[in-house]
Amino acid sequence: MSQAVGKTALAYARVWHIVDANERILGRMATRIATTLMGKHKPIYDPAADCGDYVVVINAKSVKVTGRKAQQKMYRHHTGYPGGLKEIPFERMIERKPDEVIRKAVSGMLPKNRLRDVRLKRLLIFPDEKHPYAANIVKRYNEKV
Repeated sequence: MSQAVGKTALAYARVWHIVDANERILGRMATRIATTLMGKHKPIYDPAADCGDYVVVINAKSVKVTGRKAQQKMYRHHTGYPGGLKEIPFERMIERKPDEVIRKAVSGMLPKNRLRDVRLKRLLIFPDEKHPYAANIVKRYNEKV
């Protein structure tokens, strides 16, 4: 009897992962999350197929950056009005919207195609330890990257 899973429903089943962002480096953590959202860790990975898993990130407000990025990194967006370029420093962004910091980092590491938004919907970010998906979690990232 063959042990191969093949391209069956079992192979495409989505697993829930939890990542504790406490004292983790933003960029290194975001690459691991992007890989999991794409499904590159599975043997059936296909760039055109959406076979990635769910990722729940907790303690988003305590994520770290290296060097002087905490003072120098800027998040920019435009309001659409003349002169409407807004710049928000990392320190203020991590206080007000810690989930956006991680979401933007992961979004920049995903391929720029039609599947990007679909994959980002499977990224669930919470600023502290409490989250409603405790029953779904199957895998936990414990190692510091």
